[in-house]
Amino acid sequence: MPLAGRGLVDMNTDFEWLTGGGVTSPQGFLACGVAAGIKANRNDMAMVLSERPAVAAGLFTSNRVAAAPVVVDRERVASGRCRGVVVNAGCANACTGQAGHDDAVAMARLAAEAVGVPEAEMLVSSTGTIGRRLPMGRIAEGIRLAKGALRRDGGDEAAHAILTTDTVAKQAALRVRIGGADVVIGGMCKGAGMICPNLATMLCYITTDAAIAPADLDAALRRAANRSFNRITVDGDQSTNDTLVVFANGASGSAVPAAPHPDFDRFADALGAVAESLAKQIVADGEGATKFVTVAVEGAASDADALMAARAVANSPLFKTACFGADPNWGRVICAVGNSGAAVDAMKTQIYFDDVCVYDRGAVADAAANAKLAAVMANRAFTVLVKLNLGAGSDAVYTCDFSYDYVKINGEYTT
Repeated sequence: MPLAGRGLVDMNTDFEWLTGGGVTSPQGFLACGVAAGIKANRNDMAMVLSERPAVAAGLFTSNRVAAAPVVVDRERVASGRCRGVVVNAGCANACTGQAGHDDAVAMARLAAEAVGVPEAEMLVSSTGTIGRRLPMGRIAEGIRLAKGALRRDGGDEAAHAILTTDTVAKQAALRVRIGGADVVIGGMCKGAGMICPNLATMLCYITTDAAIAPADLDAALRRAANRSFNRITVDGDQSTNDTLVVFANGASGSAVPAAPHPDFDRFADALGAVAESLAKQIVADGEGATKFVTVAVEGAASDADALMAARAVANSPLFKTACFGADPNWGRVICAVGNSGAAVDAMKTQIYFDDVCVYDRGAVADAAANAKLAAVMANRAFTVLVKLNLGAGSDAVYTCDFSYDYVKINGEYTT
């Protein structure tokens, strides 16, 4: 399916992608987006709710400074039973002390009371500027509005309401056959800056009408996140608020068996496909981004080395600025690989930009190859492949360029 309008297409034919799909594509889910007045002149609060009891699994930031909503949600997701989430944009509720924690608990309580679910089954998320208290009067009014706005086709509204510096809403949904019945998995996320593994400021909510045990959902989610949200970077910074939650309500009547089983693998792969689509949409909409770049490493001494090398290139400001200017300076790639901590031998390494070999075991690109390289780098999307030729390790990371606009956006973020 198209990713963030950048022409990036997932060609996997095992699933049926649902055009315009999102968190309300699975049966039994409601969502909405409303204007609580936290941000001016736009919807800034979203709610997603399962109409029936649901299980949940979640992953959260590994930043040791975690926002109050993350602390609250970690405890609640651990139960394996959650019905919904309320999300505000415009204020991260991070580094706000005990008062901020109390605000997060109160926000979840107000939402739970409004829709009539147990307080312990309502999650809460916030995104925006760090170090500011939630305007609880506006939060309460937003929740009141959200209660009346929830509907079965409200996914698109919700996806738009959670955005901060994003320029487009990020959504995906697909249908997959599990146990002889159709299961739908849908999701929405936000994120454009402060994006780096692990999780990649990211909020993501995925829903499914499959029935699945909490432990199996957790296993499938971790598998999906490792190959998607843990493989993206925009700027090398990890947020205080990163949240990834999956809700499964069983409304399809199809149950996912525990692993090992082909249907578990099929479900996990489908969940991974939705996660990968959303993760790539985040990178494609990176703050000020004009390029989507896949950095792949093959022939590393180990998979761990491959990931280290790929991340070093993907996070290199020098490489990212070269991508923005379409500057055929492939030296920034091998320099980053050499600094990564991975085993590397310059006389065995090869570097490709798409199908253009710019460095081949000590032989450097000539004028003709450099001209082809500049043409590749002028494209909206391209792949950098580093062959280390030291072993069988491989991995890939998705990144974007650094443009003038990235500096402008972040130089004026709070002003």
